[in-house]
Amino acid sequence: MSDRIILHVDCNCFYASVEMLHHPELVGKPLAVGGDPEERHGIVLTANYIAKRRGVKTGMALWQARQCCPDLVFVPPRMYLYLRFSRMARAIYQEYSEQVESFGLDECWIDLTESCALLGDHTRTIENGYRIAQEISARIRRELGITVSIGVSWNKIYAKLGSDYKKPDAITVFDRSNYKQMIYPLPVSDLLYVGRRTEKKLEKYGIRTIGELAEADPHYLQNWFGKIGLMLSVFARGEDQTPVNDLGVEAPVKSVGNSTTTPRDLVNDEDVRLVLYLLAESVSERLRKNHFEGQVVSVYVRNSDLWGFHQQKKISAPTNISGEIEKTAFDIFQKLYRWEKPIRSIGISVGDLKPEGQPRQLSLFLNEQYRERQMRADRMVTLIRSRYGYAAVQRGIMHEDRYLSSLNATAEDHMIHPHSYLEHGNRSGCEASLCAEGR
Repeated sequence: MSDRIILHVDCNCFYASVEMLHHPELVGKPLAVGGDPEERHGIVLTANYIAKRRGVKTGMALWQARQCCPDLVFVPPRMYLYLRFSRMARAIYQEYSEQVESFGLDECWIDLTESCALLGDHTRTIENGYRIAQEISARIRRELGITVSIGVSWNKIYAKLGSDYKKPDAITVFDRSNYKQMIYPLPVSDLLYVGRRTEKKLEKYGIRTIGELAEADPHYLQNWFGKIGLMLSVFARGEDQTPVNDLGVEAPVKSVGNSTTTPRDLVNDEDVRLVLYLLAESVSERLRKNHFEGQVVSVYVRNSDLWGFHQQKKISAPTNISGEIEKTAFDIFQKLYRWEKPIRSIGISVGDLKPEGQPRQLSLFLNEQYRERQMRADRMVTLIRSRYGYAAVQRGIMHEDRYLSSLNATAEDHMIHPHSYLEHGNRSGCEASLCAEGR
């Protein structure tokens, strides 16, 4: 059986590239897409290559980015615009294959195995895949005005490594003849889903490169990491057989969340409760709007040193009630955080989503009448705010710190949770569930 031909296409500095198309006056200047630098609201979502060469990185707080690059120009994110460009790029990919899988807004896998023989010289070869990659790259540049980096290989993992290998506007081929020479010397952190903690743990066992991971005994990896160890072993050796699934840009919703960089650092539990209420109301409103309830509440905290902490908890009954979400989040926070440093940003998400109103076993330990009153109250607050503005109805706690409660955590300022690679059916024999620390 011949190898598959897989492309991974990554739009270079996607948000920043789209913004530069709409701001031609900023061409040649360092640009970052982020929040409001005056209110310290938000982080750098992406930056153009001029800014990156000066040290600006994705995830940086805005003030940090300004320190690296004093003349950095910030523009606010416009998700509707990025979604439109993402759909246009996907439409181009779909002219070459029916199997196109989105990985966030700016990345896609394309399986050319079946279409290569029709589009090329009637052969299913990596060389033919490279020629089609060149054509796709030229069309994206000509028709959309942005550039892409493309990896070409026989599996999804190596194809993604290829798109990351050389940027911007480049095509990299990893085939059977060169993959050990080119991939095995790369740091293990370049591999999909090897995050900071996994990298440190692998280093403890003397594994620093992808080649060393590929040559490690899978049984040891399984003992160290469980099923995830087997998955990483398969990834490193290029044996992943996961199919390219046609999930579309509008991937199935897996969680609803909101996070914020606060107007000032949070220094005590009262500050945190105030912000958690703001976020919980936003998440609750979006859950109701999409007719969802969720049973897993997650909290993310980043302190003033920009170290992040994450924890989640499964609750007894699915909910979209703002008070229940806040209470669970605050309980998680108190067990998670020790106040060694002030807090700079915080977030809530609700997962394990179920259709709203789905029949369930009632609990003896929940006051269902009280929960119903809370749900009605949440709906009425949303109705009043839609007519008279967000400030028309607020909780009393918001008046304890008007500056902190002034941050905008409305439903419009939401996070996007892309469909995870690990949520797909994995045919590599190493199916696993992971609370992603990955890239």
